[in-house]
Amino acid sequence: MNTKALVSWIGITDLKVSQGELNHGEGPIASAAKKLNFDEVHLLSDHKLAESKTFTKWLKQETGISADIWPVKLSSPTHFDEIYEGVVEVLHKLDSDGLDRQYTFHTSPGTPAMAAVWVLLAKTKFPAELIESSIEKGVRIISLPFEIAADYIPKRDIEGDEEVRRLTQGLPPEVPEFSEIVHRCKAMKTVIAQARRIAIEDVPLLIQGESGTGKELFARAVHASSARAGCPFIEVNCGAIPSELVESELFGYKKGAFTGAIENKVGYIESAHSGTLFLDEIGELPLQAQVKLLRALQERKITRIGEANTRAIDFRVIAATNRNLLEEVAQERFREDLFHRLAIGVLNLPPLRDRPNDLNLLIDYFLDRLNSDRKDDSRWEHKNISPGARNLMNQHPWPGNIRELSNTLCRAAIWSPGTNIGVDQIREALFPVKHQLAGYDSILNRNLGNDLNLPELIAEVARHYLLRAYEETNGNKSAACKLVGLPSYQTFTNWMKKYGAKP
Repeated sequence: MNTKALVSWIGITDLKVSQGELNHGEGPIASAAKKLNFDEVHLLSDHKLAESKTFTKWLKQETGISADIWPVKLSSPTHFDEIYEGVVEVLHKLDSDGLDRQYTFHTSPGTPAMAAVWVLLAKTKFPAELIESSIEKGVRIISLPFEIAADYIPKRDIEGDEEVRRLTQGLPPEVPEFSEIVHRCKAMKTVIAQARRIAIEDVPLLIQGESGTGKELFARAVHASSARAGCPFIEVNCGAIPSELVESELFGYKKGAFTGAIENKVGYIESAHSGTLFLDEIGELPLQAQVKLLRALQERKITRIGEANTRAIDFRVIAATNRNLLEEVAQERFREDLFHRLAIGVLNLPPLRDRPNDLNLLIDYFLDRLNSDRKDDSRWEHKNISPGARNLMNQHPWPGNIRELSNTLCRAAIWSPGTNIGVDQIREALFPVKHQLAGYDSILNRNLGNDLNLPELIAEVARHYLLRAYEETNGNKSAACKLVGLPSYQTFTNWMKKYGAKP
């Protein structure tokens, strides 16, 4: 049986009514609690705890309903990111007790930004009924199609919030695969938004990124969000197939087609019929196989080796590579026509070194997973990581990206003699960076002496990131200053002048 739960912010009107400052009406929360039957009432509050407790005591007296208070600290009641994160944290905590709740979100109490977040969550991550209260119309259920959510949110409140703007563009519902991509940084939010959009378009997709950045994870999430979800997802590691077997593995063969062909063989492409073919490390595919793959993509037909007849195949292709395919095209190691056939949708996954805000989040995620996976092993001691060890991990460039991070943490956890993973365990678990990353070596590992000019080095770094931010925001200095952590438009302008960053 579902537990009917009302979730709402405590608004100013509610507080004033409970304190006797308003002589008319009961306030939105009390009105809703009286009219609609709820098993639970959960109230989020950014007010003083004493005021919130006074309100819940009054609510109990007026309606007979007990309410739980969930304090949420906000720097501003109009800050979308803080509101969103605070609400999601509370809802996750509620869901953790295993009760099957049917949520109702009250949009009237609080600021317009708070109301907007309820709308977004009700239409995406936490399906819920929406209600509103007014003296004129009382309590009523509101029906709000997600397509018009952007109109519901006051324009003045969303103009500076790109994330909210993206969420109101009619994206498909989130699937578990996307929610499992651990992230906080803006770069990953952008890529995930792009991936969710391309998922609903039945077109080829090329995912580019260094080894260990999560290309397979994205491919599976795109498939699960597409109209082909539930149909086959066939994964092929192009680099793991011997060159002489590539065609037979991709296209299949007829019994007797060659020595060793003792039975008919269904190829990977045919196995993906109605579903998705994921070609990992497509840059490793031999040129001859590239020609046949291109023909299969164009004609949607394949021919098994040894057969004359063709077979119509309905499939979507997702390709992934850690190579620069345009450079491979220039070197004539990859066909240009195949590249353009694959690169209709393109996702560029950022390396971990460009996601500094995500590093500690990922450390906690993998450590929690390690502890969870081994909780039934009596030999396993629950692991924590020391501040010094965490700091050491934050200094590492992670050329192997998320895969290297996960494996390093696993090794360190295994080698730690007790519950605490210390600096020594992390240092021992880290592989030395034999080939320094471009930029890392030139900036951080320069020799001390007469050739080192620290002020110029600092200026070099500043110019680099100022210009990147300027270009990525199309010259919007207000947006650019946020990307580089500067407090204001004017500070950004001054820094550009100071360090000679000329667009």
